Amino acid sequence: MADKIAYTTIDEYIELFPDEVQAVLQGMRKAIRKAAPDAEERIRWQMPTFWQGENLIHFAAFKNHVSIFPGASGVEAFTDRLMEYKTSKGTIQFPLSKPIPYALIEEIVRFRVAGGRPRRRSGSEKS
Repeated sequence: MADKIAYTTIDEYIELFPDEVQAVLQGMRKAIRKAAPDAEERIRWQMPTFWQGENLIHFAAFKNHVSIFPGASGVEAFTDRLMEYKTSKGTIQFPLSKPIPYALIEEIVRFRVAGGRPRRRSGSEKS
């Protein structure tokens, strides 16, 4: 529904959804804002986006879930904490039927703000 209607602000995007989904989206927005207080709100690729020198994170609502799009590094760095959620290279889906992990969203955004890239172990590193 949201991608077929013209909107230019995050408020306009959120208003397109039923009240219970609006509450979830506002909670996500609040968590992101808390972790990235200096980020600008934008609409990019028809999704709410927080930008701070680059796209930090996008978020969006779908029929049965909400998603955040923190990029591949944001998913990879938290793989061990995302086992119960559907993920892909740069996307994390949170079912609307379960509590949304706002604190985890904040952590992922802080990682992105810090320029976070996953630490990779080279073959020469010792445990």
